[in-house]
Amino acid sequence: MSVIRNIVLGTFMFVSFSLQSDTAAKIPVPGRYSFEADSFRNYLDRRVPELMRHYKIPGVSLSVLKKGRILWSDSYGYADIQAGRKMTNDSYYRVESLSKSLTAWGVMKLIEQGRLDPDQPVMTYFKNRVIPDSEYSEESVTVRMLLSHTAGMPLGSIGLRYAPGEKKPALRQQLLADAFLKQEPGRSFSYSNTGFNILEALIEEITERDFSEYMKNELLLPLGMEHSSFDWNESFNDQIPKGYDLKGNPVPVYVYAEKASGGLFASVADIAAFLAAGMTNDSVADRKVINTQSINELYMPRADIHGFYGLAFDAYGFGHFIESLSNGRIAVSHGGQGTGWMTHFHSVPSTGDGIVILTNSQRSWLLISHLLTDWAGWNGFSGVGMSRILLGEKIIRTLIVLLLSLLLWQAGRLIIAVFSGRRRFRLLSGTSGLKSYVYFGCFVIIASCLILAVTRKYLFISSLYPSSSRWLGYSLAFGSFLFLMSSFFPSITKSKGGCVHFPCNTAE
Repeated sequence: MSVIRNIVLGTFMFVSFSLQSDTAAKIPVPGRYSFEADSFRNYLDRRVPELMRHYKIPGVSLSVLKKGRILWSDSYGYADIQAGRKMTNDSYYRVESLSKSLTAWGVMKLIEQGRLDPDQPVMTYFKNRVIPDSEYSEESVTVRMLLSHTAGMPLGSIGLRYAPGEKKPALRQQLLADAFLKQEPGRSFSYSNTGFNILEALIEEITERDFSEYMKNELLLPLGMEHSSFDWNESFNDQIPKGYDLKGNPVPVYVYAEKASGGLFASVADIAAFLAAGMTNDSVADRKVINTQSINELYMPRADIHGFYGLAFDAYGFGHFIESLSNGRIAVSHGGQGTGWMTHFHSVPSTGDGIVILTNSQRSWLLISHLLTDWAGWNGFSGVGMSRILLGEKIIRTLIVLLLSLLLWQAGRLIIAVFSGRRRFRLLSGTSGLKSYVYFGCFVIIASCLILAVTRKYLFISSLYPSSSRWLGYSLAFGSFLFLMSSFFPSITKSKGGCVHFPCNTAE
């Protein structure tokens, strides 16, 4: 038993050490403003490659803002590992759901012009139906609800990707297939790509212009976002990185049938320019798209958030997640995730602080969370909501250590019992006993769940914690094997007459 104990203790110490090795380096102590910025940049030049190696992220681009001004933009790693092409600040990223924040600006411009009433039923602006019939009335769906994810719309199609130039379904056709109301409009927050795609159709209906053209001329170009587009352009081929999925496999370039919810291509500097334009600390002298009042409308909490999103954010405004920071300030943010891509921005509009993080990997949740935590520490507040993802990783790893320790202990006991003759091989039968059938049932349940998890194209926990989820899978597979062996090697019992049985029905 001492051998078993030593193995268990060794495993616990090894995994516990791995937990400690992942702690963030100390943030440089701020000094003068210029020194503070240089110090943090030097820190990130060491920190980002370290995190990229640890989490196997091919490429990262980031921008840091202070007092409404872009301090710098830097890129690290590879846009294309196979070709050896380096990531640059001019690389066109698929920014995925960051697109929603820009779409909200496009809608707000129409509201500001008086061409759109946010509280008017959205169907009054359409000549033809775009929301199919359901058990709920589409007549109560408003623009305000769509902008705040409270319209009752479903998440929408996931994984429907098309190669550039490939024939895609028309937007209206896609909406009639996807936009079924799943709950009463206005009841509660429910994140929806479909809702923002209705806003895309709405912009086209009101302006009688193509959505991409409207956004380019009314938003992107006025903000100086010249390396951004909602339309695919063949010139992107030389500048767009390859995306890499959860397994590290390259993902061919793709587009969506819809654009408003996740179709934007943009450089890191362009997203930083967008962030700078949205600061409310008087750093923007000339509002080129919408006025300060409209920007504040975007950041006003519209829907409380519960569930998973509620772990990181307090509320949702118009196209922005909102949270209260430890220093009393309000932060706004949005992330994006697609096959092979993860992106995020975070800003404190009242102070002009902000950060943009773009990656060409689907494994980047933890890297982004680390960098946000570092950025928060540099700015003097104790992390953001997404910092809790790091705590979640530590909890999961601790549970894995405990689970593996228990399983190793049980495995040792099982092996000793078999070699000592206290357990013998016996196929399941009527004489195997209830306990053997329970063990076998546990094996079937765990094994089935693991097979289902492995065969799914996307598993959220694997995206959030790719390394820890793999070890969790190994641990559960080991546990299911122990249940199987326990069912086939039942304990031997002795009757009063000395009979050894499983239990037995005849005397030996």
